[in-house]
Amino acid sequence: MSTRPSADNGRRPVTIPGLLEQKRSGRPIVMVTAYDYPSARAAEAAGVDVVLVGDSGAMTVLGYPSTVAVTVDEMIMLTKAARRGTEIGLLIADLPFGSYEVSDEQAVATAVRFVKEAGADGVKLEGGGPASVSRARAIVGAGVPVIGHVGLTPQTATALGGYRAQGRSVESALAIARGALDLQAAGCFSIVFEAVPSVLTDDLVPLLRIPVIGIGAGPAADGQVLVFHDLLGIRDGAGAKFVRRYADLQDAMNEGVARYAEDVRSRAFPTAEHGYGMDPAELARYQARRGEIATVADDLAQLLR
Repeated sequence: MSTRPSADNGRRPVTIPGLLEQKRSGRPIVMVTAYDYPSARAAEAAGVDVVLVGDSGAMTVLGYPSTVAVTVDEMIMLTKAARRGTEIGLLIADLPFGSYEVSDEQAVATAVRFVKEAGADGVKLEGGGPASVSRARAIVGAGVPVIGHVGLTPQTATALGGYRAQGRSVESALAIARGALDLQAAGCFSIVFEAVPSVLTDDLVPLLRIPVIGIGAGPAADGQVLVFHDLLGIRDGAGAKFVRRYADLQDAMNEGVARYAEDVRSRAFPTAEHGYGMDPAELARYQARRGEIATVADDLAQLLR
């Protein structure tokens, strides 16, 4: 697999067997999304277990209206940046829409790129249907660890009726359960449950040998994941029901930039303390020759005519 940076803070790098042990011991797994070096470093400083370079970066970082538009090359760029900031956490990259649906061969080729080019430790794909299960099995067979994802799957939200909770009917709940068990059988080492009723999570977690990471799936999941920009309030609006904000950085950033703009326009910034001077001897020499600047300017003006 990928070559991960060595740790220098006393913590051992997170491993897949370690995550399985966390499930067995009941110690919650912490996952957070990150899309660049600073966000990955913040996750690292907090001791996060799994760093997910989610395709949500399409919206939070790249400004797309949904996750569908992001490309493999863009996701690899984001994953590379997060890799440079992640020494301890297991780094997982989302396979973007259109990069694995066509065939098992396409899925394997895409997954291998994330490992070889971006240094990912594994990949995540959406859906619990037969096609997704087949893709997961093929990728695992090629030696790349896979996380599954059931419930609300943003890449296909339109087909699901929009960004809304899933599994709220008996038929839908049973389909999610079947998909989760099939993904486990295909070799996934973990599964994300997104926006599903808590009772479904309660029932499935004990039946699955692999960790369940919840996002809007209730407290019984083996771990939780939130989007970096959601939990820190780097966005407009309240976000989804399952989000808890731990900071309001968007307001702080807006205020900071507004104060800077005001100071520039009023010439309150920069001041003398923000500038650089010259050694007195060099300053004297410069003052003696500063008239040469006008000569240079005249020469350049002549050249540009």
